Amino acid sequence: MTEETSEGEPERPATGELPILEPAALSGESGSPTVAGVLLAAGTSTRFGAANKLLATVDGEPVVRYAARTLIESDVDPVVVVLGHEADRVRTALEGISVETAVNEAYDTGQASSLRTGIRAIRRHDVDPDAALVALGDMPFVSPTTIDALVTAYAADAGDAIAAAFDGSRGNPVLFDERFFDVLADVDGDIGGREILLEDDASVLLSVDDPGVRRDIDVPEDL
Repeated sequence: MTEETSEGEPERPATGELPILEPAALSGESGSPTVAGVLLAAGTSTRFGAANKLLATVDGEPVVRYAARTLIESDVDPVVVVLGHEADRVRTALEGISVETAVNEAYDTGQASSLRTGIRAIRRHDVDPDAALVALGDMPFVSPTTIDALVTAYAADAGDAIAAAFDGSRGNPVLFDERFFDVLADVDGDIGGREILLEDDASVLLSVDDPGVRRDIDVPEDL
């Protein structure tokens, strides 16, 4: 837990770790920002084995559909799902729910290429978002209330880059203000937005009572 200033704002620790904000510390005043959702679902899932982990099922529903539905049931809109590996099969798993898709042809170069694809897709959208919430297709156990909590924190000016945290540990998803869109559209490798989150002075962790923000699907046993 971090110390707070006299104004109640979390203070960045000398260790360089991100400050952790409790929802109760948020100001009661907030706006109504437009936040787009970007679900990264392009990876090859090599650790899962021969099968595509995004098409494995949770409660009878494909993992990627489960994760996408979390965004749909939250306050983010629109929702763009970035496809890559087995794009047609993953798109089929999403049929019938209110998402748009964008294909990352360079998905095998790392997560950053999918992030670029997603940010570029929402910038081409009719909606001009104030921020983007980036979630992962292999993390189906995040609660919609966690997504809404991040949007609420952003609306209350808690930070410009806000990641969910559980039990003091950083997790996903992460919300990025529009001012980061240019750099997010140019990130390389497999880092994604992590460096932006960890290095920007306006970054913060939001404590949530949701272990799903730390639980991803890497191997079949994770299901």
